[in-house]
Amino acid sequence: MGTEIRLDVADMWVTYSKNHRGMDHGSIFQEGDRKPVKSDQLDYDWHENEGEDPTPSEMAFTRPLKDVVPRLELLGFNLDRVRREYDAVAENWLEEKRAYTNDGDEPVPELMPFAEFLAFATEHPIENLDDTFISGTDEASEETIKGRFGGMPLEQLPHYESYDINAYSERSFFGELVRFLHPYSILRLLAEAKGNEDAPVVWQYGPLVENGYAAAREFVPHARRTETFLIATEGSSDVHILKHALALLRPAVSDFFRFIDVSEGHPFSGTGNLVKFAEGLAKIDVQNQVVFLFDNDAEGLDAHQKLSTITLPANMRRIMLPELDAFRAFPAEGPEGLHRSDINRRAAAIECYLDLEVGGHPPAKVLWTNYKKGLGIYQGALEFKESYIKEFLKQTPETLGDGSYKVHKLEAVLDLLIAECTAMAVDQWDTAEVELRDVYR
Repeated sequence: MGTEIRLDVADMWVTYSKNHRGMDHGSIFQEGDRKPVKSDQLDYDWHENEGEDPTPSEMAFTRPLKDVVPRLELLGFNLDRVRREYDAVAENWLEEKRAYTNDGDEPVPELMPFAEFLAFATEHPIENLDDTFISGTDEASEETIKGRFGGMPLEQLPHYESYDINAYSERSFFGELVRFLHPYSILRLLAEAKGNEDAPVVWQYGPLVENGYAAAREFVPHARRTETFLIATEGSSDVHILKHALALLRPAVSDFFRFIDVSEGHPFSGTGNLVKFAEGLAKIDVQNQVVFLFDNDAEGLDAHQKLSTITLPANMRRIMLPELDAFRAFPAEGPEGLHRSDINRRAAAIECYLDLEVGGHPPAKVLWTNYKKGLGIYQGALEFKESYIKEFLKQTPETLGDGSYKVHKLEAVLDLLIAECTAMAVDQWDTAEVELRDVYR
């Protein structure tokens, strides 16, 4: 019979292979997700009688569905991508059905629009669906297997054939109905149901390894190099701050982000060098996913505008740190004294996004420095910025937990960065060539 390896959500498989690893799902997990999980492929009575520890055969990666979602999105599977895939599959299915419809045949029914399909797929939490095994093949057994879905217009679903039911329970029948999508699209779709948030996503490799069909070294977590994003910044301080912020505030996806090595100084420091670096990468057609991140100040604005004249490939993006309301009336000092000014696009370098109430300094302010003639605005810099950086790099999950260090501005930075990387990952998928469901089995 062989040994199966499945990717399950709430004990419903979304894809599987037999006697080999199949699709690599390590990217949706992290090392902390590796743990033993009870397996229906193990004979626990035998292990007990033989005095054998079943743990090696139980090894798996498991993570709640809600915690898988941020990783799915950085892999390109956000809800918009699922919608595009559904529409492409539905269109292909209708074309195929109509091509084989003869005069006098029943007309091909219209398929559900995506909004209706989303409501259908998320109406019932998976764990609420009956998973009792039904062995019969008669009409009554078939109706029991269909369960609550028996009275629904299932012919409006892509790839549904009433004569082709390979399910054994209500839960497995539901899986058959949605499995025309990519496995990660299924997970992202199901995550829209609040009742599925804590459903365990499990990739159990122990039985396959213990039975000799794969090696343990094949099961490695974390984002693969081709799935990561290189974040190119203006200076070394940006790298240190962003790396620490991701580790503290977004540990569930921090492995998706890489930075230029600044251990011996930034090789492309300054906005001018960063623009030249971007131009060079664009010309040599590198395949890495790259985001060029500029400060929200006059220098950053100037460089961002210069880079906007260059057509970047789909795997490269340019962004500035986000404009914030907190910067619209910020203390700024220049030749005319201290006034409250809007420092967005003028003086909000990354240090301004730190907690500026720590360190025992006077109230935070920026100092106007040089005039950017081409933009008609002054560039400014935060006073005591090095001290604010040092204070932030001292922070730990524990110090953030008590709320003594404010991180809401950094949260805005990370939200923008992750959203841009997600959009880039989604764009890498060409939904015009969506594979059909058998590819994912």
